[in-house]
Amino acid sequence: MNKFLTNLFIVCSIALTFSSCRKKAYDDFYGRPENLAPPIYQVLQSKGNFSNLLACIDKSGYKATLNAAGYWTFFAPNDEAFKKYFTENNTSIDRMDSVTARKIVTYCLVYNSFKTDHIADYQANTGWVINNAFKRRTAYYDGVYQDAANGQQMSIISSNRNPYLTGNTANVSYIFGDNNNKYIPYFFDSYITTKGLSAADYNYFFPNATYSGFNVVDASVVNKDITAENGTIHEINRVVLPLPSLEQYLASNPQYSAFKKLYDQFMITYQANADATHRNTVLTGSGATVYVKQYSNLLGFSPNNENFLKVMDNDGQSDGYSLFVPSNDVFNKYLNDVILENYKTVDKLPTQIIADLLNAHMWQTTVWPSKFSTTNNIQGEPARFSATGNVVDKKFCSNGVFYGTNIVQQANVFSSVYGKAYLDPNYSLMTRALDLNLRYTVSSPNLKFTVFMMPDAVLRSLGYDYSTANSAFTYTSNGVTTVGNTARDQLLRILNLHIVLTPSGELNDLSGSGIAETYGGEYIRWKGNTVYAGGNVENNQVIGVTGSKTANNGKVYYLNNNVLQYPVNTVASQIQKNAAKSSDPYYDFYQYLINSTVYSATTGEITAIQPGVFYTIFIPTHQAILDAVKNGWLPGTVSGSIVTPNYNPSSSTDKDMVSRFILFHILDGNTVAPDGKKNGQFATLLKNSVGDKVNLVIASQLNSMQIGDNKGRTANLVPANSNYLATRTLLHQIDTYLQYAY
Repeated sequence: MNKFLTNLFIVCSIALTFSSCRKKAYDDFYGRPENLAPPIYQVLQSKGNFSNLLACIDKSGYKATLNAAGYWTFFAPNDEAFKKYFTENNTSIDRMDSVTARKIVTYCLVYNSFKTDHIADYQANTGWVINNAFKRRTAYYDGVYQDAANGQQMSIISSNRNPYLTGNTANVSYIFGDNNNKYIPYFFDSYITTKGLSAADYNYFFPNATYSGFNVVDASVVNKDITAENGTIHEINRVVLPLPSLEQYLASNPQYSAFKKLYDQFMITYQANADATHRNTVLTGSGATVYVKQYSNLLGFSPNNENFLKVMDNDGQSDGYSLFVPSNDVFNKYLNDVILENYKTVDKLPTQIIADLLNAHMWQTTVWPSKFSTTNNIQGEPARFSATGNVVDKKFCSNGVFYGTNIVQQANVFSSVYGKAYLDPNYSLMTRALDLNLRYTVSSPNLKFTVFMMPDAVLRSLGYDYSTANSAFTYTSNGVTTVGNTARDQLLRILNLHIVLTPSGELNDLSGSGIAETYGGEYIRWKGNTVYAGGNVENNQVIGVTGSKTANNGKVYYLNNNVLQYPVNTVASQIQKNAAKSSDPYYDFYQYLINSTVYSATTGEITAIQPGVFYTIFIPTHQAILDAVKNGWLPGTVSGSIVTPNYNPSSSTDKDMVSRFILFHILDGNTVAPDGKKNGQFATLLKNSVGDKVNLVIASQLNSMQIGDNKGRTANLVPANSNYLATRTLLHQIDTYLQYAY
């Protein structure tokens, strides 16, 4: 028996020894390293100057979180910071409630651990982007809240996506599971330097703080990179509470209520959400339906969205939104004087005008105080404010920066010549036509225009309209309506006749006379405050100018119950209008033309002329034609002093002579006018023996023009019989004929 007990003791001892060895090896490999720092909570305890913060953590219910495993960055206010906070708010740690404590702790608690070697770097999906971040996502979020909406109290949760963005293909405003956590901004020297900023940009928002090179909101980091088992601590010298979102700050300031009202009335909807409702019921026991508050996808961003763009998960680290909001007095004046000049009441405004007005004040990026003039809004326009003279209120918010202003952003779409049509319901068809491809061109403050207005009533009387059912322009003629491209192209050609680039204000005074090339390349003329295009000439119309308005990039004219119209007849028939009698200025040229091989009796047109192409035709005077006959450049007879043109020669040689003569007097692909804007060599319709086009040399000045031929000769325009408006063609009379080197 004793032997058995002895053996048993030996076996047990060996087993215990072996077990002990295995445990030691396990602990050595898997156990907590002796040099590992304790968790954040314990590190704060060991420092001795965070007693108030520790009490705050206890009240918030986050002791377990900060005393366990994790990966956090904690911006930790020290006792001195709390002392300032208690004095400023007339409170103490004992009187602080758990809600406030939770706000302080969670807003300073950042997901993931960031020491100063990466605090200024953007944590992109592809890796670190150096010195490109100034914010981090915190553990704090607002969640469901109660507010008055749609005439009743509702349980609301903010949208956590921006439906406007290209990357958001589904136009989603809310994704369940994303708490819309707030971001905390900080300001680190390397980021400030890289972005071309300075301490002045920081102090603009926090004038009572000292820029230290590492600031968190209005606090300075006084002890950085304190290592803990579950993250990093940066000690700060002020208590930081959650910053409001742009939406929250706007709502809290009644001096901006007029601007906010446009959001509330036209740009916000509330969508019941079953997932959010169920979660709220589980958390609070409330059975109320939860509605997602979402902003229109016409806007540049949603002011209640804390996630910035959310194209990538962490993009809120690198940027935020900006909102400039005029105070009620200046905004209401602008609204009434400019936006509502022709609409009278806000509810009559098209939704897009309201969106454009709001978007003019919205930036999808951070507009730093020193970068106003170089940072563009969603409309591609810079902040037209003075940081010192026009900004009367500024606030760094959780999802962007807020500027209260004493002026309104002058959006191009309202202040330009485009705005004169856009903001007047009587010009809706003109606006739609401009929107196809000219909206931003004629809105540009860098280009100057003269625009002749096209009223809806006149366009409809001509057969043009817009079908909302087909989303297309229509044209009705003789009871037959066409829909689509043909109607659109015809209307755009008319529209182009009404737009003239005038960089020097060339059409600011229509009391004289002149000719101008329109945006589409065709020409119009004016005389004594009347105006007309080729189609008006065909219809024997002269349009009176009844008024004008000035915009920031030009001038608009209002016409007397008509619009400028393009000609539809052949160029040959338009030459004929001044060639009916032998005494008419174009008679001789026309007679040679209609009997030549370059004229088609079937179509009634010059055979070389193609639809949609621009031309200029130089028509010699009667005496010049006689000189051409006399000198052998046109067929005819000469008997002493009597010269007789032969308009219809029989020989092929003479016929070829006539065709070459005519083709050499027609510029191919260009219209030139005596306006000083086109000079140099221009190809004619005449081709030489190797197939190359033969050129003329044009020297154009205001109200005069010289045309040089191949023989070194020069012809001059005869003003009285020039500038005739034909189909994409100008007809000019010249005082001599042109000779070619063939």
